[in-house]
Amino acid sequence: MDFSFGAEDEELRARARAWLTEHLVGPYARATGLGGPGSEHEGVAARRAWERELGRGGWIGQGWEVPAGAYGQQRLSLTGQVVWAEEYAALRAPGRVGHIGENLLAPTLIAYGSQEQRDRFLPGIARGEELWCQGYSEPGAGSDLAGVRTVAVRESRRGAAGLFRVTGQKIWTSLARDADWCFVLARTEAGSKRHRGLSFLLVAMDQPGRVDVRPIRQMSGTSEFNEVFFDGAVAAEVVGGEGEGWSVAMGLLALERGVSTLVQQIGFAAELERVLAAFAASGGAGASGGLGDSAPRDDPVLRDRLVRQWAELRTMRWNALRTLGSVGDDDGAPSVAKLLWGGWHRRLGELAVAVRGAAASAGPADWAPGLPYELGLDEEQRLFLFTRADTIYGGSDEIQRNIIAERVLGLPRETR
Repeated sequence: MDFSFGAEDEELRARARAWLTEHLVGPYARATGLGGPGSEHEGVAARRAWERELGRGGWIGQGWEVPAGAYGQQRLSLTGQVVWAEEYAALRAPGRVGHIGENLLAPTLIAYGSQEQRDRFLPGIARGEELWCQGYSEPGAGSDLAGVRTVAVRESRRGAAGLFRVTGQKIWTSLARDADWCFVLARTEAGSKRHRGLSFLLVAMDQPGRVDVRPIRQMSGTSEFNEVFFDGAVAAEVVGGEGEGWSVAMGLLALERGVSTLVQQIGFAAELERVLAAFAASGGAGASGGLGDSAPRDDPVLRDRLVRQWAELRTMRWNALRTLGSVGDDDGAPSVAKLLWGGWHRRLGELAVAVRGAAASAGPADWAPGLPYELGLDEEQRLFLFTRADTIYGGSDEIQRNIIAERVLGLPRETR
């Protein structure tokens, strides 16, 4: 299998690097390295402005299945999108705040929405002006998404045809505090159960008194996720038709793990490099016993774990490149990818603190009680704490294994 890039891709690489170098100046330069999973609270204003800068450059929506320039965007091949992502990561450009709209909502509208919906929402995403969040998980419906209890009732007032009133609670909603819109999976058929009677609705977040966002403080001290309460919020758009929400939602989840999986792995590689650098700086010292071992020593077991972590990441990258063109064709492929990277990233967090040894249990020397908790954590500690959730959010490992067992291996379905 040839994993190299062609001459056209390398020309794009040079153009992308030149554009990023030219535009990553001023406040954008100060925002380099900020944002992303575990750090979504960092530099939000600068990153939101950066999103508009990307839009002016035509770099948003490169993979949309629409004609080039239809919404002001460039149209790049799959390998071209990977090249752009590699250069973006190499220069540590600000973490994206528009990725949910660009990579989840937009492809879903292209696949399932009406032309009117595409014309209404895609330009704002392509310009980096409208940000989105995802309203799927609920307190009683996380990985088991069919348990959704948020309801949407069709508005009966004269002149309100087509409107729904949404009532319910969503949880673990990334970027909800900054989003302009939320796509919401809600039950529109009274008395329906499981996969039936669900609809995929588009809800404006700026509805005071009807949409309430409450940050969830995590053990890392930051608030990446939010609870969102809907109290009669208006939804004017249904994507894919009323009652077809399950099909649309599943289609979106398949789209979620295409090129974005490779982009994610580029970030993983940078994190692994920092852990390896810390190990090298220690002279190969570590703590095989974990946090409780206060006697640093040359540790062949830790060295082996680091080598294995590097090899697994390379293998995940090659597998992602191999399957990139067929993402979504195989029901099992998305589940396999999530299962692999979730466990890998969690183990990286464990390695990050193991390399530090006993020092990983203490904060920086200048931190004191009374200061914000998150200021007492360094990068390795935040990585360890945040990655505890990697095997849970986005579909738990248990759910992923069930999907693979039933849909791919053909094993008997779990008793319901």
